[in-house]
Amino acid sequence: MSDVASLDKFVKKYKDLKSEIAKVIVGQEEVIDTLLLSVFSGGHSLLVGVPGLAKTLMVNTISKALGLEFKRVQFTPDLMPSDIIGSEILDEQRKFKFLKGPVFTNILLADEINRTPPKTQAALLEAMQEKAVTVGGKNYVLAAPYFVLATQNPIEQEGTYPLPEAQLDRFMFEVNLTYPSFQEEVDVVKATTQNREASIEALFTASEILEIQQLIRRMPIADNVIEYAVKLVSKTRPNTEESLDYVNTYVDWGAGPRASQNLVLAAKTYAASKGKYSPDIEDVQAVALAILRHRVVKNYKADAEQISIDDIIAKLL
Repeated sequence: MSDVASLDKFVKKYKDLKSEIAKVIVGQEEVIDTLLLSVFSGGHSLLVGVPGLAKTLMVNTISKALGLEFKRVQFTPDLMPSDIIGSEILDEQRKFKFLKGPVFTNILLADEINRTPPKTQAALLEAMQEKAVTVGGKNYVLAAPYFVLATQNPIEQEGTYPLPEAQLDRFMFEVNLTYPSFQEEVDVVKATTQNREASIEALFTASEILEIQQLIRRMPIADNVIEYAVKLVSKTRPNTEESLDYVNTYVDWGAGPRASQNLVLAAKTYAASKGKYSPDIEDVQAVALAILRHRVVKNYKADAEQISIDDIIAKLL
């Protein structure tokens, strides 16, 4: 099958996938779109939202519809790296046997990643980056596709360990969940307080998802679109040739080269999901906010004047 025919097939299946997820999840279209972009781009996502917005249900539903294995870890202050990676134990024959931890799956939901100490966070982030873990000198490769979805609570900051900027950079997207609209909340309450359960059909297989990831990487992209993405990222860096006075005034640190790579890859996936054969500047702009949001660090002046990161990125766009 040619790449064009494969892309056309993907667009149809993507629409079916959205309909399948909508059987269980009411609203949150933008969040679901971003999570699916993340999966088909081969990246990871950080979900920021208050409790009770169906984050776990959403990820579980998406993994079922994608035909992938799903595991969830509740991060707590006493969680050890071995609790997520696995550990070696002595078996009956007095030989060391490796017991795999929950990190060995296709989709891992890391709930409240900022509740656990840096050592455990680092163990997960290494697995995300390397797609493998090392225990007792042996290297264990994780399943493919592999996708981590970490959640973070924007409230109750006591007793939390915020992720350092370098570790936040490992996430392709930061997605902000908001409260549902009045009508959406009515629909949620109706659906969840009755004795009715929707069954989710698996529309993809792991190998199909890997093929789509490769197809998206092969997608052609014009040089001017790549240059636009790189220029946009370099404008977030204060006190450089490209930076604006606005950025110099309100930003401490800008985004690194990984942001440029992610912008181009996400723009390709976004274009593919919309039935385009090549991304343009509009596709880069569509994904820019979720990719740059966690990579730009504002300063105390921005805090004092109540200017958010989203405001700064919107100004650059």
